[in-house]
Amino acid sequence: MAGNDLGSLLGGLLGGGQGGQGGAGGGGNILGSLLGALLGGGAGGAQAAGGGGNNPLGGLLDMLTKSGLADQTQSWVGTGENKSVSGAEIAGALPADTLQQVAEQAGVSPEKAADEIARALPQAVDKLTPDGSLPSGSLEDIIKQQRL
Repeated sequence: MAGNDLGSLLGGLLGGGQGGQGGAGGGGNILGSLLGALLGGGAGGAQAAGGGGNNPLGGLLDMLTKSGLADQTQSWVGTGENKSVSGAEIAGALPADTLQQVAEQAGVSPEKAADEIARALPQAVDKLTPDGSLPSGSLEDIIKQQRL
């Protein structure tokens, strides 16, 4: 439920179904599933993401940073150009059970889910952090503010 709501909000933030392929449902939906899984669902996802309350984005970025993707995550939050990340890097940074859960919800393989996340996450984080820092508040509120 939360994942679907987040997916809709993120999809709007990312410009609708842009680049969505078949059953993957686009980057917004898969990111919504990921953040929903980290927020409240699945096998310790919230603890793995640092327990981010209503905003799992900070926990996700912390998880990626600790997995060796600090340069990439800092570029997405910062105001400069966004560095790319590979699906393999995303897969290596996320708990396997979380990636599996997201893939099942999206109806794709875990590898495809990781590729979709890698494609959509830099743009989403960039749009959610226009001032170069992670805003406070719930993720839904942050997304709605950025769509104004």
